[in-house]
Amino acid sequence: MALLDVKELSVHFGNEKAPFKAVDRISYQVNQGEVLGIVGESGSGKSVSSLAVMGLIDFPGRVSAKGLEFEGKDLLSLPPKEKRELVGADIAMIFQDPMTSLNPAYTVGFQIMEAIKAHQGGSKKERRERTLELLRLVGIPDPESRIDVYPHQLSGGMSQRVMIAMAIACKPRLLIADEPTTALDVTIQAQIVDLLLELQQKECMSLILITHDLALVAEAAHRIIVMYAGQVVEEGRAEDIFREPKHPYTQALLRSLPEFAEGKSRLQSLPGVVPGKYDRPQGCLLNPRCLYATDFCRSMEPELRQVGNRQVKCHTPLNAQGEPSNV
Repeated sequence: MALLDVKELSVHFGNEKAPFKAVDRISYQVNQGEVLGIVGESGSGKSVSSLAVMGLIDFPGRVSAKGLEFEGKDLLSLPPKEKRELVGADIAMIFQDPMTSLNPAYTVGFQIMEAIKAHQGGSKKERRERTLELLRLVGIPDPESRIDVYPHQLSGGMSQRVMIAMAIACKPRLLIADEPTTALDVTIQAQIVDLLLELQQKECMSLILITHDLALVAEAAHRIIVMYAGQVVEEGRAEDIFREPKHPYTQALLRSLPEFAEGKSRLQSLPGVVPGKYDRPQGCLLNPRCLYATDFCRSMEPELRQVGNRQVKCHTPLNAQGEPSNV
């Protein structure tokens, strides 16, 4: 049984008769000890889908799914008390910007100890000792003095380490990392990624890594989900997707990497932007930006279907030469 099983998860905003589909019927599983990468441009629905899993979508957002199960427990129908005990303990999340995710009015140590108090209890002394242990674990030097500082007294990299310490405080089975390196410089990014992978292996956690950084998921993920405009357009093993992308959007993302531009004067880019509520095209949502779009693509939305060892949402998935096929 999968640790997390998501079936046709949707998140809608706005008018019920004509809603904006921020997430549109996505399905995936996360197995114990697995690293799943979710990639796509800004506006693809990556973060919203994970906030829905955590139960953090409030009105006017509306969440629906055929199934949203963690270890067989339906997260959508779970009583509030049981859900509070589960979220933050067995399922935890690291948010995008550590500088705005930490409360500036409290010390970092107090905030970590509050998470421990809410889910594990213990005496104040025990909670403080556990917090010091966590700060050491995430690589914060001199934790005895840093435990009593406020967030503004820490750098971005140190603040992100505090966020990671808070997230793993209760030894979660599943950790969701939402763009954990976005606000950090390149050298600190590498340190944070290495830390997350080290903790994932040491604690035998499952990890969902949400990012637009393909190089990051290439290094870290076992499987990858590619999202576009709220939909899953490709899903498969990381090595397969990087070696031979089947969806034109995945191909375009990979071609924008410096590794694929050797000998060229410019990096390739995908023209246009992810469609919003008022400019969603008929048929395949990628068709205005796709090099291979046909009249059929412009009139009929493709289904997500099995192509070899991959799930692909395309009428003409790409072959080994990177060209459209009629599979």
